[in-house]
Amino acid sequence: MEFSSKLLERAVNEMAQLPGIGKRTALRLVLHLLKQPKEQTEQFTSALLKMREEIKFCKKCHNISDVEICDICSNPSRDGSVICVVEDIRDVMALENTGMFKGLYHVLGGKISPIDGVGPSQLNINSLVEKVKSGAVKEIIFALSSTMEGDTTNFYIYKQIKDCEVITSTIARGIAIGDELEYADEVTLGRSLIHRIPFENSLKNM
Repeated sequence: MEFSSKLLERAVNEMAQLPGIGKRTALRLVLHLLKQPKEQTEQFTSALLKMREEIKFCKKCHNISDVEICDICSNPSRDGSVICVVEDIRDVMALENTGMFKGLYHVLGGKISPIDGVGPSQLNINSLVEKVKSGAVKEIIFALSSTMEGDTTNFYIYKQIKDCEVITSTIARGIAIGDELEYADEVTLGRSLIHRIPFENSLKNM
């Protein structure tokens, strides 16, 4: 792809680094920004910079937040004794959209994947184990995607907490094997959460 401007080329190359954005799509987006009033482009870039500089991770659940403790964790109407373990913020959003879960979340920040160089120490697992060992948690719901990496992560955490007095369950497999939670429709996701099963039962299929 030939560019008549180095500035344009650099902007397109940076935009093309975003997931799912190829060079042609990046060019179309950059040209769209060029057509907009300068003030609108400045608001766009300012919003991105402000997000990058000021966004926080909740000290309790590791969810993305504007403050130290996210709105979910600070909500007194939520049941702090039930924790749903998810991979990232997109899963929290997907589950919240169902309106069927009233407990708290714990965001791992990924899944155990040796092939990608991701081990347990690189995820927010220790803080979850500490929560369980504190005795304040009655149930842990595993809501990771039904992939090999997701099952491996579930099993690793289960081994760390299996001697604690806590119920461990996993969302029902209404979600197809290999699917990510964020792509599931709200009805299917909500039902899989309601009809969750004891985690020990899922081990028989591993």
